[in-house]
Amino acid sequence: MLDLKSVFASDGLLSRQIPGFRARAQQLDMAQAIAETIEKNGLLVAEAGTGTGKTFAYLVPALLAGGKVIISTGTKTLQDQLFNRDIPSVRTALNVPVSVALLKGRANYICHYHLERAQQDNYLTFVNREEIKYLQKIERYAMHSKDGDKGGLNTVPENAAIWHHVTATRENCLGSECPNYKQCFLMEARKKALAADVVVVNHHLFFADVMLRDEGLTELLPACNTVIFDEAHQLPETASLFFGESISTGQLLDLAQDCKVEAVQTAQDCVVLPDAIAALDKAAKDLRLTIQEENVRFSLLAVAKNKAFFQALDNLLEKLSELTDILEGQAERSESLENCWRRASDHVDAIKRWRNDTDENAGTGTGGFVRWVEVYSRALQLNATPLSIAEIFNRQLNASPRAWIFTSATLSVKQNFDHYLGEMGLAAAQSASWDSPFNYPEQALLYVPDGLPEPYHKGYTEHVVKSALPVLKASRGRAFFLCTSLRAMQQVYDQLMADFKAERIEFPLLLQGDGSRSSMLKRFRELENAVLIGSHSFWEGIDVRGEALSLVIIDKLPFAPPDDPVLSARIEKINREGGNAFMEYQLPHAVISLKQGAGRLIRDETDRGVLMICDPRLTTKSYGRKIWQSLPPMKRTRQLKDVEQFFMDENQPTVL
Repeated sequence: MLDLKSVFASDGLLSRQIPGFRARAQQLDMAQAIAETIEKNGLLVAEAGTGTGKTFAYLVPALLAGGKVIISTGTKTLQDQLFNRDIPSVRTALNVPVSVALLKGRANYICHYHLERAQQDNYLTFVNREEIKYLQKIERYAMHSKDGDKGGLNTVPENAAIWHHVTATRENCLGSECPNYKQCFLMEARKKALAADVVVVNHHLFFADVMLRDEGLTELLPACNTVIFDEAHQLPETASLFFGESISTGQLLDLAQDCKVEAVQTAQDCVVLPDAIAALDKAAKDLRLTIQEENVRFSLLAVAKNKAFFQALDNLLEKLSELTDILEGQAERSESLENCWRRASDHVDAIKRWRNDTDENAGTGTGGFVRWVEVYSRALQLNATPLSIAEIFNRQLNASPRAWIFTSATLSVKQNFDHYLGEMGLAAAQSASWDSPFNYPEQALLYVPDGLPEPYHKGYTEHVVKSALPVLKASRGRAFFLCTSLRAMQQVYDQLMADFKAERIEFPLLLQGDGSRSSMLKRFRELENAVLIGSHSFWEGIDVRGEALSLVIIDKLPFAPPDDPVLSARIEKINREGGNAFMEYQLPHAVISLKQGAGRLIRDETDRGVLMICDPRLTTKSYGRKIWQSLPPMKRTRQLKDVEQFFMDENQPTVL
């Protein structure tokens, strides 16, 4: 095996292959720790500050060790970057004959069967000129594409409604019964993954398979020697999603639509089927209408006060059961009708479990799960979420001997990993942290303005914008204004728009939602003096280097709202067991989230910028010290003049 020092040295293998590569002591240390973990089939939780080069630090030992490796990322963007750029570069530098495969969830692959159905179907709700053009483009792409990955067709927007009709879900995939099974893009991707040495997946796919035994990893994991989770700070939330259970009105409307298509094509003589389908469609929509709000979450206890909700839910269950009985009698007519029957039966069971759970504590958090409702603009979802994922995930770790690596820039609070280790069930893991190689004291300034009210103050956002305005002037725009809620984001945008107009400030204002994230980032970079106002979508996974981003403003500390049904149940459980939920759970979550937001500022060793955190609790509360000590070691100030001097590049700011 190659000596890692010869790989990561300033004149080593990576520097000869990769333009701009720089030797970093932290990167070599991290690579050595990962190599030892792989050799011992151990567990390692590795935090690496921005600029450490953690991707190469895990790729080099993973590729050199041999054996089968699964790399799981938090986003499809990073998945594509690893597969298309990083792994090929490292493989070439090391000159190792490693085969690599990319595997995504089934919704990313065009389905020949559903594409043909869409072309034949006259009842689809998407029929308009634009969607028909998209359908024609997808048809041509499917004929010539080698992998059928919808990400390769840039001329059809990722959120276009047509994709829903030409891709399969776990529910409506016919599997080996499909007449197009031999041409299936998804099955081809799975075959390549089975044969490859390195397989790149994402967290959603990994946990979907672990829990649902569905997406192709079931056969991969037993042969796997090493699992590496990049962006591992996202795992607790993703795991909670898949270790629980949910059923939505959207799924039921999809079922009704599929049944409608099949009724026309293969069961026209079943006269009772159309009425049963229409009844289910209406019942699902009626359930959504029992709650007027949208984009909100309710605990079971809160929604129990809504009698209309449970009446509508029982009616939905009745109509779904009636449709299921009819479908059972028609199932033998086609694979698709049989699939509709099985889906309907599964949905009946899921709703009954949620509705009639015998665990009286399931809605309060004193049992193993908390039941709650999430309401979107057009759909409503019933959820049952585990209060703790540690025990469930720990069973996966102990299933068979292999190495597990968890890495991210944000996993600890002041280099203490207790919260993450406890949440993920990683008590046996080793943990290590490497600071960023960037010179934060020279490159960055942390500004906490004086005189702001507490965040619960009625006019808090107004005061925040007032404090931010002179800083935006000093920075000449070039800013991210990150908000902890969509409501605050809109308020900030409206007030800045008015203030800019009143003071004749001409920095462009970009608001999250006015385009895709990638298109907004492209505009932000090109404009060079814009102010982008965003919420959670822009807190992480964003890399804007250079002067285009020189200021990051955060409206307040990102504590999750305590009325969130899952959070409130977990808080209650921790406190009931004698713990301190705020210090053990809420504070660590807020710190990790804040570190992600702050991490947008300095992305390169030549970057300079100001991080403005507007929340006075950073200095007035006893826990504030623990928070700012978890951030990179920037110089700190409470004075606006120091910020102005920083941007004028005249004097170094005063340390207070």
